[in-house]
Amino acid sequence: MPGATDAKPAKPLKNPCNLCQSVRAILKRPKTGQQLCKECFFHVFETEIHNTIVDNKLFNKGDRVAIGASGGKDSTVLAYVMKLLNDRYSYDLDLVLLSIDEGITGYRDDSLETVKRNRDQYQIPLLIVSYKDLYGWSMDDIVKEIGRKNNCTFCGVFRRQALDRGAIMLNVDHIVTGHNADDIAETVLMNILRGDLPRLQRCTSIITNDTSEDSSGIETSKILRSKPFKYTYEKEIVMYAYFKKLDYFSTECIYSPNAYRGHARVFLKDLEAVRRTAIVDIIHSGEALSASVQANESTKLPTMANCTRCGYISSNELCKACLLLEGLNKGLPQLGIGHTTKIRRMAEAANLASGLSSPASLSSSSTSGAAEEKVKVVTHIKDLGQLKTMPSLDTV
Repeated sequence: MPGATDAKPAKPLKNPCNLCQSVRAILKRPKTGQQLCKECFFHVFETEIHNTIVDNKLFNKGDRVAIGASGGKDSTVLAYVMKLLNDRYSYDLDLVLLSIDEGITGYRDDSLETVKRNRDQYQIPLLIVSYKDLYGWSMDDIVKEIGRKNNCTFCGVFRRQALDRGAIMLNVDHIVTGHNADDIAETVLMNILRGDLPRLQRCTSIITNDTSEDSSGIETSKILRSKPFKYTYEKEIVMYAYFKKLDYFSTECIYSPNAYRGHARVFLKDLEAVRRTAIVDIIHSGEALSASVQANESTKLPTMANCTRCGYISSNELCKACLLLEGLNKGLPQLGIGHTTKIRRMAEAANLASGLSSPASLSSSSTSGAAEEKVKVVTHIKDLGQLKTMPSLDTV
């Protein structure tokens, strides 16, 4: 009509979100390539983790669950999402935070401050367990003794047991860790490159440490562990933490640059740049290889028993932690690293007065006087009063 103002057609939205189509997309999912707005990304990220939890039946109502908290992006997002989903979907879980203080000056002490802030922000109780209290050694002490090589071996073994012992203190049913899809794919690559196929079962399982199902023959306990982030890409965890403005510690461990895992990580990132699905593809390949190894009757796996020294579940007379600790206390830090024959040769060469001519006799040996004068050590972990109850095959 003359004089009427013609309504201008609305301009089409530039780069709309692939899901809601009503808001401009601000990110591209590394996992799928979808272009999403912030709210839709939050929704699919949280929903995928919820589906992983439900589909794999990770928890039972009323479970007391310890969240492994380091202050890094993975554990911070895990704590946030676990609390969010617990409230949203009524999991009825009793959540607690469990942190391990390895004793790394300038790294762990700072990251634990982040964990303490997370405790206050999310209103979740926190327990901190230290290597120094459990083993008599901090990682700084260990690195001074052994150098920068193989220190990740000590840290990994000690942390695994420390988590279980902290879980005993907290009387929890379950431990959840922030291992993501990238971590698992890296571990699959490392095990394949080392020719250690039996370990694939543990590294690809979303639930581990159930000895009724775990045939890997690796030291374990009856406290279940699970990885809700098994299929979650590391880049998406970073994006989620960034857009949610979560408080996390981002500095890398000062002792990790020389780790073997770093080479697997670089290789994996190169593969991901060429093929977006490479990470999940490697995980599925690891699962298939694991199934083949288990189906092969010729594959002989160690029989699980209990460590004769501390009672921890082990495939040998001594668990790996006690063996490593024995070497540190004897001034032979390489004692627990390498093959049994190498350990025997080192012990014989050292002419240990306690008769360590064979690995079996390690269980009856005690700390030398020189070592006791040098540093007050915890030779038997179970000597600590608060840790008298050890996980064992008889624990229900």
